[in-house]
Amino acid sequence: MKNKTLVLGATENPARYSYLAVKKLLSKGQAVLAIGKTGGIVDGVQIDKEPMPSEEVDTVTMYLNALHQKAYYDYILSLKPRRIIFNPGAENEELEQIANKAGIETIEACTLVMLTTGQF
Repeated sequence: MKNKTLVLGATENPARYSYLAVKKLLSKGQAVLAIGKTGGIVDGVQIDKEPMPSEEVDTVTMYLNALHQKAYYDYILSLKPRRIIFNPGAENEELEQIANKAGIETIEACTLVMLTTGQF
């Protein structure tokens, strides 16, 4: 069973939504992987600077703008997640079409709201 969530665009900066997403996911009992451009640690979760192979990724939650996502297309597809959540500011029609063709559900939504309202 796939049960991990990858936060793409993670940061140690507590003012950023990706930081809050890592903390909220953990508080809801989710296993979290994180990738960000500066690395670091949030509540024991290592933020890797480079994509790391992983199995059982259920969800990719996107906190990068469309331009910065391009470098991760192949990586995301290789994970074979069930879904990709495009948070506000991370919408990307091109990646949505590629993912949908690969059988990956795409959602334009806010991960934090989904977690808070039980829709995650």
